[in-house]
Amino acid sequence: MSAHPADDFTPEYAPPRFLGTIDGQNGRDSLVTTSTHPQSDGLSSVYALNNNPDSLRGSPHPGSAAALASPFRDDPRSPGDDTFDPSAPLSTLSPEPRFLSDKQAAYADPSSRSRRRRIIAISAIAALIIIIAAIVVPVVTIKHHGTTKSAAAKPSSQSSTAGAASPSSTGSTTPKSTFTGGDGSTVKMEDGTTFVYRNAFGGNWYWNPDDPFNNSARAQSWTPALNEPFNYGIDHIRGVNLGGWLTLEPFITPSYYQKYGAVDEWTLSVAMAADAAAGGLTQLENHYKTFITEQDFAEIASAGLNFVRIPLPFWAIETRANEPFLAKTAWKYFLKAIQWARKYGLRINLDFHALPGSQNGWNHSGRLGTVNFLYGPMGYANAQRTLDYIRILAEFISQPQYSDVVAIFGIANEPFGTTVGQDVLTKFYFEAYNIVRTASGIGAGKGPMISYHDGFVGMAGWAGWLPTADRIAIDTHPYLCFGPQNPAPMAARVQEPCGNWGATLNTSMGAFGMSIAGEWSLAINDCGTFVNGAGMGARWDGTFGDAVRTGDCGPWLDYGTWSQDLKTQTQQFALASMDALQNWFFWTWKIGPAADGKIESPSWSYQLGFRNGWMPPDPRAAAGVCGNANPWQPPLPAVKLGGAGAGQIPANLQQQYAWPPAAILKGGPLATIPQYQATGQIPVLASPVFTSTSGKPIDAGTGWNNPQDKALMAVPNPNCPYLTPWQEDAFVVPPLCPAQ
Repeated sequence: MSAHPADDFTPEYAPPRFLGTIDGQNGRDSLVTTSTHPQSDGLSSVYALNNNPDSLRGSPHPGSAAALASPFRDDPRSPGDDTFDPSAPLSTLSPEPRFLSDKQAAYADPSSRSRRRRIIAISAIAALIIIIAAIVVPVVTIKHHGTTKSAAAKPSSQSSTAGAASPSSTGSTTPKSTFTGGDGSTVKMEDGTTFVYRNAFGGNWYWNPDDPFNNSARAQSWTPALNEPFNYGIDHIRGVNLGGWLTLEPFITPSYYQKYGAVDEWTLSVAMAADAAAGGLTQLENHYKTFITEQDFAEIASAGLNFVRIPLPFWAIETRANEPFLAKTAWKYFLKAIQWARKYGLRINLDFHALPGSQNGWNHSGRLGTVNFLYGPMGYANAQRTLDYIRILAEFISQPQYSDVVAIFGIANEPFGTTVGQDVLTKFYFEAYNIVRTASGIGAGKGPMISYHDGFVGMAGWAGWLPTADRIAIDTHPYLCFGPQNPAPMAARVQEPCGNWGATLNTSMGAFGMSIAGEWSLAINDCGTFVNGAGMGARWDGTFGDAVRTGDCGPWLDYGTWSQDLKTQTQQFALASMDALQNWFFWTWKIGPAADGKIESPSWSYQLGFRNGWMPPDPRAAAGVCGNANPWQPPLPAVKLGGAGAGQIPANLQQQYAWPPAAILKGGPLATIPQYQATGQIPVLASPVFTSTSGKPIDAGTGWNNPQDKALMAVPNPNCPYLTPWQEDAFVVPPLCPAQ
């Protein structure tokens, strides 16, 4: 909980998805909130790791036998302070929004500029000038909150990054009233259809096909526009994941997995490819097209949220050998996400969610099974491949056309640090840091903040790591639902997030720097179709493994029967979670229906809760819910935010974390296990194509920010034998390669 009482709140959480006990170890300690409520002595795990070898989101862990009603108002002239006391009088506001003054300056009424000429003009043409002015003035007006003002969107500010030119506007002849609007305005989408934009928080959208990189949109009045700095540690991240969209998961889109009997995207892809009559793998692209659309981004802004975290798999870039995934297609829809986020003033956290070989063995890594990333005989080769993909993504998103929108880059989702070893993981993380900063450059405004998952070590395990690194964050995923089931009702658990997580986040903000909860949910038990994995059942009702039944899952799934009291309690749990976590991303925005047409994991859908009254209508209401008496005090040190001294890593730390590691667990010394060779051509991600209304092409970047970054890609040596990157047996002896 931060020192901004009106900006924080702590609703109850559930532990991270599908996280199980790691190699038989006990569950990790959880975040503990500093509050007026009793503290938990045995800090329960942020991921609520359970005592059996089954993972949280229901898939077996590798190696297991199972293998509020009225909106708040903010004074836009008070940046960085969105506190609100409903009993206090509001500031006297200007009759027009801040951004209108900039627009008026850029698009002054043409009649005022020509006044002198009208005065000296002969009377014979005076009437003609008046007629012309009457035509031109509407072209430069914009309707906002029912009052017409002469306006146009402020030009976007592009951060300068190494090796890339700033995009330029081509100009436009389209009426400005079609470019932007606020609450009640009509939005036209790519396909020509329209909808009415609703945003009670003073947000505005902006889209001009002649200026597609304009960053003047703002999600809410209190959130900086995309062309303004986001002040981490002061401005709160209130985000939501777009889980199950570009990386599918059984419990988010259960109907696909029910239809094909699949357990992960690997088996789903194989089954779909074999079903030509249903469209084969094109079914996946149809899912990309329909599961998340532009209107979702508009609704996310209207819910008071300002960030989206988008899980992206490696096959968005390429596949190799016999990998069955739909290759290079998800990227096209991630580009759409950038466009839509820009249009509605949302920032993106690019979450690299599925890595080659699997970083955790869970279904959401692409393939359910064993860990083959930094672990086992193919662990180093898969890490080499992953670093290349991180580089490719970093080069793209660090371009000035995209860096203001893709503000955070999570370089690896939920790697098992306790399995691969934190020492090896820190070396990988440091190498990823160097790769991203080579692409972006050093200093505020140059490329994304780099986000690191805590690897299930816990935030405390990263305190003081790389203290002078340029803009890094630590990410944790707290859930309550996957451990031993607690029979207490929601009414008794509404403050649990405060006691479990608040103090940990407070401490980490001071000991590490920017600290984020990248995932959490409203689930206080593991009920829900495929929440624990396809066909895995639930601990709550005793259908998961050898779990002892606690109760019936039916009432938790049938949200249509939820009482108003239960909705109010659930909303209070959400607020407590938000306050405790401070900077967060709810998992997830949307849950798709099961085969019976019903949404059967309602505690995991922000959209469903927002529409049906168990998610807060304004997340700022979370501020102070935990009653934190000793909050972390902003701001973050300048060095943590790209200021003086950022990026100056001491030589001893560079040596300590130097890549590569000497050996890989369950693999051996690097000289004895397969390695790839840097001889391949690096693929460059495609850029979107924009053409102005005059027919001129618009600079969308080259896909590569730093032209001096010319290293080749690590690929298999044609003279060496290799194991499959998805090795099922981590103890197999790898083939020797004399040429290595």
